[in-house]
Amino acid sequence: MSAFNGMIIGSLVGIIGTGMGGAATYFLKNPSNRFFSGIMGTAAGLMLSIVAFDLLPHAFDIAGLTLGTIGILMGAILISFFDMIIENMDIAGSFIKEGVLLGIAIALHNFPEGLAVGSGFMVSQSLGIDIALVIALHDFPEGLAMATPFSAGGIPPYKNVIYTVLAGIPTGIGALIGVVTGGISPYFIGLNLGIAGGAMLYVTCGDVIPEARNIYKGKISILGMILGFIGGIIITKYL
Repeated sequence: MSAFNGMIIGSLVGIIGTGMGGAATYFLKNPSNRFFSGIMGTAAGLMLSIVAFDLLPHAFDIAGLTLGTIGILMGAILISFFDMIIENMDIAGSFIKEGVLLGIAIALHNFPEGLAVGSGFMVSQSLGIDIALVIALHDFPEGLAMATPFSAGGIPPYKNVIYTVLAGIPTGIGALIGVVTGGISPYFIGLNLGIAGGAMLYVTCGDVIPEARNIYKGKISILGMILGFIGGIIITKYL
């Protein structure tokens, strides 16, 4: 797989996923917390399933348990560093400012997801497709979460689409790096998969699941996670 194709696929994954979330503001003028909770729970279950049953097993098979585990720690530490920066920002203020900060957070999170796509395609087309599909589904609620405060602040839907598409572009950059470094050595592929897996675990367990539970206290997020987890197993087995 060429580096150019890897970048294109990664870019499309991020752009389509977050862009669809932005486009949803044409139809969802005021999405309920229950809706957000359910769709975020489903996305979390999908991500956990793919990471546990597809992404990390490939990392360990290619690079070994030690290097794969080092990659997981590197990915988690990298995202935790960016999370600390974002948390230290003053998010009090207008809806527009909240949307901008969410956009920054989503863009940072999209980079390791792109890395997973690019590295996955270097292993096999099926793994790359599995990861790309799950990330596209995961990016939809992120794009919607980013666009909602923009809508509340008076930003029209077409601009929401533009802003969410921009937040998805780092996925393409991550995919390019995943393909390029994966071509250097198989160990780089395994390490990249471990880094992407660690980053995705951090985002899922540290951000997506707690947020899904916080915004709505009912059981919808738990049911969504279970369905998403089962869906991830099906995707892993048949795609």
